[in-house]
This record gives sequence, C-alpha cells and structure tokens, in this order.
Amino acid sequence: MCMIFGLSARDKQLTNEYLRAFFKNSPQHPDGWGLADLNRSDAAIEKENTEAMKSHYLKERLSAPIESRLLLAHIRYATIGNVEYRNCHPFTGKDQLGRRWTQVHNGTIFDYPALSKYVTLQQGDTDSERIFLYLLDRLNAAQAEKGGKLSFDERFELIDGIVGEMAKGNKLNLLLCDGQNLYVHTNCRDTLYYLEKDNAVWIATVPLSGENWKPAPFTTLLAFRDGKLIRTGTNHGNEYIENPEQVKLLYQIFSGL
Repeated sequence: MCMIFGLSARDKQLTNEYLRAFFKNSPQHPDGWGLADLNRSDAAIEKENTEAMKSHYLKERLSAPIESRLLLAHIRYATIGNVEYRNCHPFTGKDQLGRRWTQVHNGTIFDYPALSKYVTLQQGDTDSERIFLYLLDRLNAAQAEKGGKLSFDERFELIDGIVGEMAKGNKLNLLLCDGQNLYVHTNCRDTLYYLEKDNAVWIATVPLSGENWKPAPFTTLLAFRDGKLIRTGTNHGNEYIENPEQVKLLYQIFSGL
C-alpha cells in the first residue's frame, strides 16, 4: 500500500522534520513520491516516479525550509497502476466553479462500479485517480443542481455520503483538500494517526516522532480548518480488515501475471 501525510495549521509551520521522517519510509514504498503545498486556488505540486530517499531533487528540496499552512504528501507502493509519473499522487484539479481540489489516497478499491467509467477518462491507471475524478463529477453535479457554489456544510455532507458508500469492502484512507479545509478519512484501524500541536494538526500513516500521536477516528469523515477540527461526519461502520491474499490477487490481475 501507500503512505499519506497532511497538515492543516492556523499559521505557517516548518514541515521539514516531519517530512524527512515521513519520506524515510520510502524504501518500503519505492514507487514514487509527491508533495503539494496548497493555498486556496493554487497548488504547488512536486512529484517523481522514483523512491523518495533516492531522489536527488527531493534531497535538495528538503535542505531548504518548507513552510506551509496546508500541505499533503505521499509515497507510493503500486498495487493498481504502473510505476509512472502520471500515477504519482497528489492528484489535483478544479471543479467547474473554480475551486481547486487535491487528493492523496492509501488503499485499494476492490469493488465500486461507479468508478468504472473513469478507466477511459483518466490520465493514468490508478484507482486513486478514479476516486478523484468521481468526487469532482459528484461535486460538479451537485453545484449544477443547486445553480451555484456549495457551502462548506453542503460539500462536507456530499463527501461524507460518498466515502461512506465507497468504504464498503474497500480500503479508503483519504486526505482531500478544497483549498481551505482538509477532509480526512480512514476505515482501516490503526493505519492513520494525528498529532495536535501549536494550532496545527499533522496527519500520517504512522507516527513520525515520539510525540503524542493518536489513532485517527475511523469509519468517520473529519474536516479540519486552520488546525482545528470543525466537522465530524456520520460513523458509517464500514471497517476494512486487511486481507493480504485479496491484495495479492488484485495485484496479479492488474500486473498481468
């Protein structure tokens, strides 16, 4: 699987220490890395389809201060999709009314028919990109039906419903940003942690320091703004239990073995 990292803060935070700790896990997740510094309608995306710890570019990037209020990072272990730049996270794009969305995903979608149409529409071949395109389409459809932009509560409730449905039988560890709010979801126990510190919340697949990291609530969508939890969704109860044989079979199918 992959590993994900996120930050939501009131003020800019120096992120290098946690990013170095995060990217040190890349030997076990060698199929690409990505970093997104987010600011409302803008997203500075950097990524490569190489192991993070072997990237000369990333080494240089981390040698200078990286300060941000809203940031996502990802290291990839390919299960679905080839080891290519176009399959590296984060994925980003704007909805039809100009709001930028950015996503990183850890998990596998084994069965969710609504994603099938995006196989021919996506640039790469990952299930993660299909999730992102589907979310954008659902947001666009809701805005078209309303005849205008969705409020935060309307966006949250829509995403809450989608992740509850998609989580059935699938592993859906997801960080999604709308330029202001960070939406967090996990449905696999003890595979996502958070640290609250200095008006900031740090999210990662594993604790990145000896500080007071806690398991993130699972099977429940969370939303953070400026480092504070501002909304908690419905506990949908669709817990995913890791099944290595299921993942192995899917990997063999998609790798053509």
